Amino acid sequence: MGEQPTFKLEIDQNKYLSLDGREVHAILTVGSTGEAVAQAGPSEAAEVIIVDTSGSMSGGKIREARQAAATAVQALRDGVYFAVVAGTESAKVVYPGGTGMARASAATRAEAVRAVNRLSAHGGTAIGEWLKLAGHLLSGHPNAIKHALLMTDGQNNERPDVFAGVLRAWSGTFVCDSLGVGDDWVPAELRKIAEAMLGTFDFVRNQADLPEFFRRLTQASMSKTLAELSLRVWVPQTAKLKFVKQVSPTLLDLTGKRADVNPLTGDYPTGSWGAEEREYHLCVEVPPGQVGQEIRAGWVKLVRPDTQEVVASGNVLAQWTDDLAQSTQINRKVAHYTGQAELHELIQDGLSARAAGDVEGATARLARAKQLAAKSGREDTARLLEKVVEVDPATGTARLRRNVDKADEIELDTGSVRTSRLRKDGV
Repeated sequence: MGEQPTFKLEIDQNKYLSLDGREVHAILTVGSTGEAVAQAGPSEAAEVIIVDTSGSMSGGKIREARQAAATAVQALRDGVYFAVVAGTESAKVVYPGGTGMARASAATRAEAVRAVNRLSAHGGTAIGEWLKLAGHLLSGHPNAIKHALLMTDGQNNERPDVFAGVLRAWSGTFVCDSLGVGDDWVPAELRKIAEAMLGTFDFVRNQADLPEFFRRLTQASMSKTLAELSLRVWVPQTAKLKFVKQVSPTLLDLTGKRADVNPLTGDYPTGSWGAEEREYHLCVEVPPGQVGQEIRAGWVKLVRPDTQEVVASGNVLAQWTDDLAQSTQINRKVAHYTGQAELHELIQDGLSARAAGDVEGATARLARAKQLAAKSGREDTARLLEKVVEVDPATGTARLRRNVDKADEIELDTGSVRTSRLRKDGV
């Protein structure tokens, strides 16, 4: 018997505003468990495994890619619809062939592994074509939890407008997790996929680790039990919703993904869910109020789009006060995730400035990022920043390091979207 998750919604905020205060910030913690009403069977799922087989994948890379794809196939549970796609300047279904998907069983998994073991490296790279084919395959299973796993080792050869058009066309129709292998790919391209497809992207520094990445991501996909959940946010007519962002486990801006329910209410997609917890940052701009006046600045509901069932809800409040101690107290969670977002922006801006030759701008941003990473307990990020920028402990003078390892830079870039949770001790 399969299970649908049950959900809880907790809202952390400081509702008190000064008399000229306009912005209300809140952190929404959404948690799900598998303790729920059982269905007649396991959740229907459809999985597309996309392997870069372009010419740059020759040698050891294609061997590791074959093993990784085989590992993913073997991690599929019985009954899941699946296909394996080889990606070059075009996309081809190498299993089961044709335009359909197979259902996972001992026999079909064995057949797929044999097909995967025949993959060879040749041709160019057109990631948009790979995603289009995955989308067409998955659209044949509208009621399934739809997921794609994509890996690449090179730069996309498509025109930027063509790639952007594919992402717009398929955004929100399935979740895609992406992996970059080696140091000749562009993190910004996989970041665009993650943003459009509500997925993740990660760096596989050692190609021998690729099978483990495939296994972990496929198992995570197999653990999902709900295809989609929306954050439905209402704000008063006189207010403005400034942004809705996922802030944990990774940073993901959902603001532009709004689907209007009515003029005051919008739905924001969050993708598929299993037993997990995520956190979101919501900011509402409200008009000035009077001392003691309290309003509902936002009404948040968790909604299943397929049934319109509301599975949890909560209020974001605003109350005006002339008590300076109340209005200046920043909620710990809001402060924590605001700092995590600032760290991400400093790293991205610093790396962009460095690539553009702006040494002064890059040094200032990356040095500040290093300081913030150490302060917020992000030791992993601080260590990576140390490889890019050095700070004299005596004088505080910062300077960019020369001859930075490209892999270190990519790891810093991709890792900047991951956030740390606020510990109970407030760190």
